[in-house]
Amino acid sequence: MQNALQITFRDMPPSEALETRIREKAAKLEQFHPRITSCRVTVEEAHRHHSQGRHFGVRVAIRVPGNEEIVSNMHHHEDPYVALRDAFGAVRRRLEESVRETRGQVKVHETPQHGKVARMSVEEGFGFIETADGREIYFSRENVVHPTFDRLEPGAEVQFIEELAAEGVQARRVSVGKHHF
Repeated sequence: MQNALQITFRDMPPSEALETRIREKAAKLEQFHPRITSCRVTVEEAHRHHSQGRHFGVRVAIRVPGNEEIVSNMHHHEDPYVALRDAFGAVRRRLEESVRETRGQVKVHETPQHGKVARMSVEEGFGFIETADGREIYFSRENVVHPTFDRLEPGAEVQFIEELAAEGVQARRVSVGKHHF
């Protein structure tokens, strides 16, 4: 990484263990793009709720030459390591997409499709989307953009990009949509 990694803890004490995990995840991003010029990670403890316990939010922002900042949304979870994994996963997917676009391997403007979450296996980290034409398309935890995978529920209307993968067709960039089919 050309510039130092910047880690900020807000509304919580710094954690050496969490900082070590952040450094590991930031180093892995260089496998996808060797010229990352900066990486900023913010970890914050959301307001405490007596009935809900502690919640943490993580946001990752990176810069690479020739692109604007690539940023994950703030990912929330009661486990800061899960929020960290989700935030780095989101920024990694956006970085990979940026690299493919730069190489001309994907269309810049892909048309999202719409469907409903048919079923999910939360423990296993995957689910299936039922499309308007009755097909079921696989998606994994890593392909959910908004809300987080853990907050997605069967019956939710989503939009996604259909992609042919080694295992067959799968959905990526899955997010809750407002469109009906």
